Amino acid sequence: MNGWRKASASGESTDCVEVRSAGELVEIRESDLPEVVVRTTPRKWAAFVRGVKDGEFDRYADFSRP
Repeated sequence: MNGWRKASASGESTDCVEVRSAGELVEIRESDLPEVVVRTTPRKWAAFVRGVKDGEFDRYADFSRP
């Protein structure tokens, strides 16, 4: 299993999302709550990353809005 990675933009922050390869799956967790791990397939992870890059989730950037 590979080690956890976080975005380089996170810098020294310990409050970030981390990801790693785990066999045939991808694992995702929040660094401040490491015991909670979400597992998904590489194909679904890649689709999610594409959606983020394409702005698909921008409407959720401000959670104070309905």
